[in-house]
Amino acid sequence: MLIIFDLDGTLINTIDDLGQACNYALSSCGFPTHRIEDYPRLVGNGINRLIERALPEQHRDEATVLRLREYFVPYYDQHNCDLTRPYDGIPQLLTALKAAGHTLAVASNKYQAATEKIVAHFFPGIFDVVLGERVDVPRKPDPQIVYDILSTLHSTFDTQQDEQLGTYLYVGDSLVDAATAQAANLPFVACTWGFCTHEQLLTAHPDYIVHHPSEILGII
Repeated sequence: MLIIFDLDGTLINTIDDLGQACNYALSSCGFPTHRIEDYPRLVGNGINRLIERALPEQHRDEATVLRLREYFVPYYDQHNCDLTRPYDGIPQLLTALKAAGHTLAVASNKYQAATEKIVAHFFPGIFDVVLGERVDVPRKPDPQIVYDILSTLHSTFDTQQDEQLGTYLYVGDSLVDAATAQAANLPFVACTWGFCTHEQLLTAHPDYIVHHPSEILGII
């Protein structure tokens, strides 16, 4: 079985490093910073949207976002594994899934270089495909990232003809992930340990909802 995982909030808790990087960019450009505990409500749609949401409303223009990104990215590239850690039970889950012969992939809205670095650091040799935000590719909840994963694994993949879509799983922690899975016609496993509350996830009507990574083994 192919199991596609979101990264931030699903496999790893990245809030501290994301918040530190965003606060660095904000302060470097003269804007007020945020408490780290406020950042879960700002993430989910890539770095540019994170910066946009963190800015004062009257400064949320593209030029300002791109100016802050020039500070954010180099800082985050140096510090994105400082405080980030896998959630409890995730390493054991991935080891069990890999040992059972499942194909594993990552689909993230984090930019590609950071996605690859973090996955390689925490989960070396585990994932068969790792995709993040890339130039000229729409971000989640657009399903293109899912199709790109499937095309990488199956050169003949066709979104209109693949009858196995229902046998794959998409695992995530957010409403963005729920919408991505729905758009790609994949069953969605909602994780309650990430950046959305249980109640928020229920509004997306997930196919499954789990409270600990080990529960995913019972779904396979």
